[in-house]
Amino acid sequence: MVKPKKEEDKDDLSPEELKLRRSPTDIKCKAKRVLLVQKLQAAKKTAREKARKQRKKEREMLGDAAPAKQEPRTIESMRRPDDTMVDDVDEETQEDINKDEFESYFDGKPPKVCITTNQRAAKNAVDFAQIFPKLLPNAEFFHRRKYHLKEIIEFCNNRDYTDVIVVNETKGIIDELTITHLPYGPTATFRLTNLVMPEDIPGGGEMTSHKAELIVNGFKTRLGLTVGRIFASIFAQDPNFKGRRVCTLHNQRDFIFFRQHRYIFETKEEANLQELGPRFTLKLKSLQKGTFDTSGGEYIHVHHHNMDVDRKKFVL
Repeated sequence: MVKPKKEEDKDDLSPEELKLRRSPTDIKCKAKRVLLVQKLQAAKKTAREKARKQRKKEREMLGDAAPAKQEPRTIESMRRPDDTMVDDVDEETQEDINKDEFESYFDGKPPKVCITTNQRAAKNAVDFAQIFPKLLPNAEFFHRRKYHLKEIIEFCNNRDYTDVIVVNETKGIIDELTITHLPYGPTATFRLTNLVMPEDIPGGGEMTSHKAELIVNGFKTRLGLTVGRIFASIFAQDPNFKGRRVCTLHNQRDFIFFRQHRYIFETKEEANLQELGPRFTLKLKSLQKGTFDTSGGEYIHVHHHNMDVDRKKFVL
């Protein structure tokens, strides 16, 4: 009886090639199985690197006739579209934006911000809150003492404050930031993580009294536009460009990264950045209509844990 020919003769393969052709599930020994997986991963990485170099070489040879670069597959590029996304602000969206709670600010009203903490706050929360008057123009820090937040909001409304920012800490860990726009809201509450104070940033610089420029980036939904306008309303509309200070709020996968830098142009084509700090990350927990009201407030958005199941769906 003649045996059917195989596609390849295993006798012509080296022991290493035979191992690479085996499936890790066929190996009972865990140590050998892990070793084989590592070899397979290394082989795939080598093949990808070889293909990348080959494509680069072909582009250099073809010049302008070279095909376009392949865009990497990222979670952001695979984002699931939804009805709330606003890629281009159309007339209807622009009309709604122009009539929202921030209309007076964007018509030229300067911000006046009250900064405070939770009751009986730890020293690190007070130190962090006292940075905001340096970040924001016309902002003042007040010790919370025993005042309730509704009393603070009433106090600020009677003195023409435009916003209240509350830094919250739990057992010495700064974990929350609340921004209430006055006099009619909305109120946004964020989870705060990855805080690095200015003095802990390697090579960090000193902040000056200049009004900082603001970059708000990556907010692509109606909810995201509202959150972006909340941040924009606490910064000055007339930055001092001579100070070369710029604050960035970058949204990526619903995480909002805050950074502050000083820039300088060495040449017309080259710019250097020096981070000033602080550095922290925000995650929207809730957005509420009106001022702060935990019992009877109407919520526009509340973050639930099941929203994190689909890694390709975002709300901002």
